[in-house]
Amino acid sequence: MPIIFSLTNIQEHHFHSNINPEAKIMLITLLICLLLLGFYITKRTSRSRGVYLIDFTCYKPPDAQKLTKQFWVEQLKHVGNFSEEMVHFMRKILDKSGLGDSTYLADVLLKKDFDPCMIEARREMEMTVFGSIDMLLAKTGVRCEDIGILVVNCTIYNTMPTLSSMIVNRYKLKENIISYNLVGMGCSAGLMAIGLAQNLLQVHQDSYALVMSTEGVTENCYVGDDRSKLLTSGLFRVGGAAILLSNRPSDRHNCKYELLHTVHTNGSSSDPSYNCIFQEEDEAGIRGVTITKDLFKVASTVIRSNATTLGKLILPLPEKLRYLTNSIARKLRPTANIQPYIPIYGKSVELFLPHVGGKPMLDELQKNLGFDEIAMEPSRMTLYRFGNTSSSSIWYELAYAEAKGRVKKGNRVWQIAFGSGFKCSSVMWCAMRTVDYDEMNPWTDEIDGFPVDVDCDDEPLPIFFEPSK
Repeated sequence: MPIIFSLTNIQEHHFHSNINPEAKIMLITLLICLLLLGFYITKRTSRSRGVYLIDFTCYKPPDAQKLTKQFWVEQLKHVGNFSEEMVHFMRKILDKSGLGDSTYLADVLLKKDFDPCMIEARREMEMTVFGSIDMLLAKTGVRCEDIGILVVNCTIYNTMPTLSSMIVNRYKLKENIISYNLVGMGCSAGLMAIGLAQNLLQVHQDSYALVMSTEGVTENCYVGDDRSKLLTSGLFRVGGAAILLSNRPSDRHNCKYELLHTVHTNGSSSDPSYNCIFQEEDEAGIRGVTITKDLFKVASTVIRSNATTLGKLILPLPEKLRYLTNSIARKLRPTANIQPYIPIYGKSVELFLPHVGGKPMLDELQKNLGFDEIAMEPSRMTLYRFGNTSSSSIWYELAYAEAKGRVKKGNRVWQIAFGSGFKCSSVMWCAMRTVDYDEMNPWTDEIDGFPVDVDCDDEPLPIFFEPSK
């Protein structure tokens, strides 16, 4: 050891003695530059790529597919296995739904003797999906061969080939396209598809991602006599949305929105949560989606958890401190009956766009998150005009806000959706420019007639989500 130490000292002394001061300064400067360069490269490679929403489109079916609530009750009465009690119950559901008399259903469901077969279900999907994507490609001018990622979500319609394969075939997308087809994931799947596309865009640079969100109502129509399965037949309507995302830096200057945050909450580990929305057959073997009485309780828990997580990212510090102080006080003094503090999310977002799960659900969201009627207008008008279009409803709401001229540069937009599982997803966008007139907006030719007063029966319906015995 002494010999090695001596040799080291001799080498260091010899090294320093043969370098003049100017060379030492240059060497130190070079080392500092290399360290700074390494730090810069590491930071650039570890930083997430920006994700930009170039544009989106919402499908608007032809007027021939419009229906009134009264027509739908009579149609179900004619073709279904309904008792008079169930017909009355369906009327009460529609009276409380918040839907208007100009929503859309698939052609086959409007016929006198409809047969919701696979051919008709595929036809509905082709009209909605191709109609949405055709408009999107026309609006953006993006070539099909430039699309590198495809994510499609549809809960009920699930066949071979998949919807994603149907799109690849129709538009002759390239062979090495990265494609995903999400099924059975409920109304929150559209924002989950955005989250999946975001993750893929972090890996594949200079890419366009096409997201298609829709739902099939042809195979979702229940005509049995179990009241717990009637809700989907009463609320769900035809609709779909196509969204184009990009991670190309150059697109930051011509996009509509930049993606800020995605938050996903999955409550499926809880049995009540898992079972509250469940597809199954009734006693007569007719397939439908059961909505249980646990839905509101489960939804409140999962949505609150999701909103709390998002709040940690977007709320100003004073709101975070008030919420934290209230939470600690309630835990330390459980018998003091301290009311929970509801953060004022309206201070952190300019546009709030919740999934239109139905009027009772919108009422609960408004009460629990503290938004006023103006903030709730896009969702209530979307429910009234288009009904519950499942995962695409949040895009009809954003289209409403754009048509009303409410999207200004710098605005923060909060989309939140929830569905079976029970799952909840939130996405936060920042408007990169003020949105002007858009002739392909589904609201453009009628926006001056909104908002409207929604005449809705507010009398409680205790058995609304109670399964038949």
